[in-house]
Amino acid sequence: MPNRIDLFVSPKGSDRWSGTRATASRAGDAKTSGDGPLATPAHALRLARRLRREQPDAAVTISLRGGTYALKKPLRLDHRDSGGGPDKVRGNARVGPERPLVVQAYRDEVPVLSGGVEITGFSASTLDGKTVWVADLPAVARGDLYFRQLFVNDQRRYRPRLPRQDFFQVAGLAPGPEADSWKKGYNDRFHFRRGDLDAWANLPDVELVMLQVWIESRLWIDSVDLQTDLVTLDRFTTSGLSADGSAGSAYFVENVFEALSEPGEWYLDRAAGKLYYLPMPGETLRNTRFVAPVISHLLEVVGDPDRERYPEYIHFEGIRFSHTEWSYEAPLSGCEQAARMVPAAVRLVDAQRITFHACEFSHLGTYGVEVLGSSRDNQITSCSLVDLGGGGVKAWHGTRRTTVADCEIRACGRVFYSSVGILVGNSGANKLLHNHICDVRYSGISLGWHWGYEECGNQGNIVEYNHIHDIGAGYLSDMGGIYTLGPQQGTRLRYNHIHDVKSRTYGGWGIYPDEGTSDLLVENNLVHDCNRACFHQHYGRHNVVRNNIFAFGGDGQFQLSCPEHHLSFSFRHNIVYFDSGNLLSASGGGRVPHADIDSDYNVFCDTRGKRLDFGGLSWSAWRKQGRDTHSVTADPRFANPDKRNFALRRGSPATKLGFVPFDLATVGPRSEPPHNAATI
Repeated sequence: MPNRIDLFVSPKGSDRWSGTRATASRAGDAKTSGDGPLATPAHALRLARRLRREQPDAAVTISLRGGTYALKKPLRLDHRDSGGGPDKVRGNARVGPERPLVVQAYRDEVPVLSGGVEITGFSASTLDGKTVWVADLPAVARGDLYFRQLFVNDQRRYRPRLPRQDFFQVAGLAPGPEADSWKKGYNDRFHFRRGDLDAWANLPDVELVMLQVWIESRLWIDSVDLQTDLVTLDRFTTSGLSADGSAGSAYFVENVFEALSEPGEWYLDRAAGKLYYLPMPGETLRNTRFVAPVISHLLEVVGDPDRERYPEYIHFEGIRFSHTEWSYEAPLSGCEQAARMVPAAVRLVDAQRITFHACEFSHLGTYGVEVLGSSRDNQITSCSLVDLGGGGVKAWHGTRRTTVADCEIRACGRVFYSSVGILVGNSGANKLLHNHICDVRYSGISLGWHWGYEECGNQGNIVEYNHIHDIGAGYLSDMGGIYTLGPQQGTRLRYNHIHDVKSRTYGGWGIYPDEGTSDLLVENNLVHDCNRACFHQHYGRHNVVRNNIFAFGGDGQFQLSCPEHHLSFSFRHNIVYFDSGNLLSASGGGRVPHADIDSDYNVFCDTRGKRLDFGGLSWSAWRKQGRDTHSVTADPRFANPDKRNFALRRGSPATKLGFVPFDLATVGPRSEPPHNAATI
């Protein structure tokens, strides 16, 4: 058995103590007497590194007692913190799974690594006849502190917003400097509808959030001209503006002092350095704790590939990571897609075999975890990633074999609306399994970052048994429950349950193979209740769509928007059940060329009894082209489709055509997923 070193950390401890005890040995001043746990995780990591040098055969466990550890800068680990063992030689050290470095919660306690500061010093006053609490913050007045998020009693609170619900619409474009962006347009100013905006007293404090198709931009207002209804912004929007309400730009404004009126709302006056808060029922100055996020990263595990120095075999368990803040620096106002430039609270860079199990990533202004560089074989399992300004997990270009399994990922995109639940760039052999992803303002899962047919690194990804629902919420467009880009050889989407997808204008799709998606397998998925098509392919080739259930799409059930002169996808042994829109939608209402879709052995059912419409072709005309010659139009005999029970009753025509019923009983997180940090 390897030697074992146990260190303990507590908010009540002292970095002058040995850290070998979980509790203080006797009462007294922590800094002058007795022995007990350390006070800071940073000191514990430094001590662990020294002890490992002295005892290279020892496994080290650092147990964090419950409470908040306020970080002024991220914890940083590197190859010197790697677990030891006979697996391989790195420099003068042997690394392997036998003697890992473990950082864990002590027993059932909840340690919180926080990037925030506690706000105190509130006093009660009145505002428009309502009780308001006010705190003076000189650091804000000096320009040393700013935050757009506030957490009160461990809950996110929001700044006053106009309009309260829905969005304002751009009334018209205005002449001005033209942005150098991928989509041209006069986009640092626009005409607003009269009455939407005002020349508010603290106008520089007002942040304008522009929603542009699949992108959000965050900008400050320079000026509002009430004579011409013209607003001028401090920077360009991320893409060109449009006054077309059907596909154009919507927006709202935040942090308007004159709109501060609802319990739980807060307002930060930068010039005066004052924070205002309207208390919720039951909140008092004594029982209410305020935390404002300050730093953008909480933990960094970083390697040095040039020297072949990789941190490996480090395991985190039961830790909560909370309170990060980040914003785009001028001239940027946003990102071209998926908020991919937004960082994460936890960063793995050129790291290998790092595991997070049963951790929580919550109340963040960023993504939860990002895997970057040449990172390999990292795992995020049974974790909770909730209430995030960005998305949940990002595995970016060049990484390989990241596993995200049995995780709860919800309430994403609370600051950066185009964030994704799980975002994978040009990265291969990843496993996204048994996750629950919901309440996301953009796509649930996104795979690939290449527009076209050239080979890239996003092959062999496995996306199975995920429950993805309540996606979009009508904020952005051109999104889906699962979104893919570029060649996808070996990638399979199977046994996923996707439903309730809602875009703002076009593009609220269930499964969405976008530009260049090729050789993708879409099999045994249940997709229903999308405000657009349940399955939509933009352009791609040789994708296989088989044995799926697509039900209750909006304007279409399955769609091909960019036909090309090759096989775009085969569509076989599927059940399509609907009560609105067309069966097959084509771009601009056009027809699908004969070579583009190989469709057969399907069951189609329009509950309205209408004639089927295949991209402008009737059922008979479609079949004369040699497609769906064995398919039928019939009731598939679902158990109770009105209550979204899609189990097949006996005698379904689908089974006679070769449809194989599939079991989604284990979709979403498993209660006791397999996990062994020592053998990954």
